[in-house]
Amino acid sequence: MAPVRFRLTVSSCVALLVMQFLQGSGSVADQPDESAWRSIPLNSRVTRVQPMTGIVLWATNPGVETDSIQLEYSYLRYADIVTARQTYDWATVDRLLAKIAGRGHQAVLRFYFEYPGKPSAEPAYLREVADYLPTEGTSEGKPTTFADWSHPELHQATLDFYSALAARYDHDPRIAFLQTGFGLWAEYHIYDGPMKLGKTFPSKEFQARFVRHLSETFRLTPWSVSIDAADRSRSPLAEEPSLRELTFGLFDDSFMCQTHSGYNRDCWLKFGSDRWHRAPAGGEFSYYTDHDQRLALGPKGPHGIAFEQLASDFHLSYVIGDGQPRYQPTERIVEAGLALGYRFRVTRFRAQPGFSEVTVLNEGIAPLYHDAYVTVDGVRGPSSLKGLLPGESLTVRIAAGGLQPELTIESDRLVPGQEIGYNASL
Repeated sequence: MAPVRFRLTVSSCVALLVMQFLQGSGSVADQPDESAWRSIPLNSRVTRVQPMTGIVLWATNPGVETDSIQLEYSYLRYADIVTARQTYDWATVDRLLAKIAGRGHQAVLRFYFEYPGKPSAEPAYLREVADYLPTEGTSEGKPTTFADWSHPELHQATLDFYSALAARYDHDPRIAFLQTGFGLWAEYHIYDGPMKLGKTFPSKEFQARFVRHLSETFRLTPWSVSIDAADRSRSPLAEEPSLRELTFGLFDDSFMCQTHSGYNRDCWLKFGSDRWHRAPAGGEFSYYTDHDQRLALGPKGPHGIAFEQLASDFHLSYVIGDGQPRYQPTERIVEAGLALGYRFRVTRFRAQPGFSEVTVLNEGIAPLYHDAYVTVDGVRGPSSLKGLLPGESLTVRIAAGGLQPELTIESDRLVPGQEIGYNASL
């Protein structure tokens, strides 16, 4: 059989070369003309507290109908959700989230087992298990029940609950942050009451299993534990290297207390001085004294250091300050809220037909912990601003441009009414 011969004409050779060029390096139309860039004037100023940052009010606070905040906080009980083994009624959570989102805000949620003066909040079906034995005790002078952490069914119910919670809400923009833990208020201690590891408080083995489970289960929603989990006598989280490497944040429920530079600071540092690079730092103004609350946002704080300075030292994104509307005007609450978390500045914006190039600087005190994208005329850039550290910049090229391109920062993790702003003076 005679060999098959191919004949390449000049035109076919040119076509082949063009095809190879397009496949290898992109067409001329897909690349900007480096001589055609034009600087775009841009003036903008961030005047509203940014989403997922700021002073936080409880969802029950009558003052939540305000744009001076972006976050609302709520405790929740496991018993109100878990109706039977691996059976859940999410109506309580859904109603709460709908109300919060309806006000243009997002939620910070914390589920608890123990609260002074109340029955323990484990799923009710556990009380029917013959060898499940809660502990009756006293906390803060009030009769308080503590869950039975010696029972494996409570262990499994807790893990199952967070699996179900993540399956339903991990993608939900109505939740900004999740707080979790054990003991009183889920703040990782039983400072007043019957503290017994493995009975009224989970064993270190289960705690390790718990945080690994959350790390595997929640992919989008940042979760945090109390800084009190640094106490090695009741927790392995700060001591065991493999646990410390997990991406969980911290919250400090006595922020700005008189002894903050001692115990509180030491707890933060036991988890690493750079944990805030990858997970949020938050907290609550100290309730140790009325003085702490009244002067939390005062010029020198309650104990000689201004809130903005201490927040910057610990790179806070948010702090619960439910009492602050009683002590401070709205303008001060906004000012304090604007000092927290990320704040973006556009330092360069240039464009040409079909293309834009934008440089964004984070001039805040912490990163953004959810994805957000520089967007031009509705076209998103290829790289997320998530994790951009203070002082760092990100430059993106976007396949949209022209003479008057419109620049926004877009995120799927916002509720209606929220916007991520930016400063610019170009």
